[in-house]
Amino acid sequence: MQIWHSAIDIPCDIGTTVVTIGIFDGVHKGHQVVVQETVRQARQRGLKAVALTFDPHPRLVHNPDTPLPLITSLADRLERLEAAGIDAVFVQHYTLDYARQSPQEFVDQQLVDMLHAGVVVAGEDVRFGRNNSGDGDFLRSYGRNHDLTAIILDDVCDLHDGRRWSSTWVRDLLRAGDVRQATQVLGRPHRIRGVVEHGFKRGRQLGFPTANLPGVGVGEIPADGVYAGWLVRTIPETKATEHLPAAISIGTNPQFDGVERTVEAHVLGRSDLNLYGEEVAIDFIDYVRPMMSFSDVNELLCQMDNDLRSTADILSVPVAGRVDPDSVTAS
Repeated sequence: MQIWHSAIDIPCDIGTTVVTIGIFDGVHKGHQVVVQETVRQARQRGLKAVALTFDPHPRLVHNPDTPLPLITSLADRLERLEAAGIDAVFVQHYTLDYARQSPQEFVDQQLVDMLHAGVVVAGEDVRFGRNNSGDGDFLRSYGRNHDLTAIILDDVCDLHDGRRWSSTWVRDLLRAGDVRQATQVLGRPHRIRGVVEHGFKRGRQLGFPTANLPGVGVGEIPADGVYAGWLVRTIPETKATEHLPAAISIGTNPQFDGVERTVEAHVLGRSDLNLYGEEVAIDFIDYVRPMMSFSDVNELLCQMDNDLRSTADILSVPVAGRVDPDSVTAS
């Protein structure tokens, strides 16, 4: 898949294209329907399927004081668009100046002149141009007068409660700790990324060494609690991807009067991992329990033993107990 950041990146012989527009944060099931239709239209017509996306997120530009953790990194977004069959992505650097263009200018200058769109595919919630004044009706009207086919798809909704698949819904679910339902909306487990750093090593001393991600770089962090999931890493020697079953703790560690919110992942049964300095991903599969404090360390250890059993059951892997602290190889 080609990645373009400016007009000079676009090949001169690109020809007419089928273009879809969106931020695609999370590339959830609603996005996937639009992307799949874009690819289908392109393949039917013998054209290139192109996605126009934006970085940074427009809301962060218009409301810089309002935090908006992204569901996925730009790299993950691009990877998932490529997996869906998109041939090229134009990553538009989003600025306030860019946002001032009219809908007509956006379609004329970017979609048609720059990206050579002959077909535009978008969801019915598509908005573009100054004050988001451009929409699907504008695209249809423009298309009728300018030899541009506009395909506007209806919203995709959950079959059970009728709610529209959306990035907002995913964020709501993650903030509630409902990573299982978030998986249903996303079509795959929610993922965060971060660099493993040294912690207080309390878990190691108790037989539960953890990979500590105190400053998660990318991804909406779910609500405080314990989760079952996978630690995903690239093995340095072979560059192969490894999925390791893990019990994941999110919170401030109230048992030890912690103040900084961190993500800690204990890989079941492993004491031989040295992950310090590595960027790893965490895929969340299910919620296990809320964050708690206990009357003493023995009560904490008993609960952590239960957490390991619950995690193994959820992930359908063999149960693993505590490891010998003296066998931990990470320094």
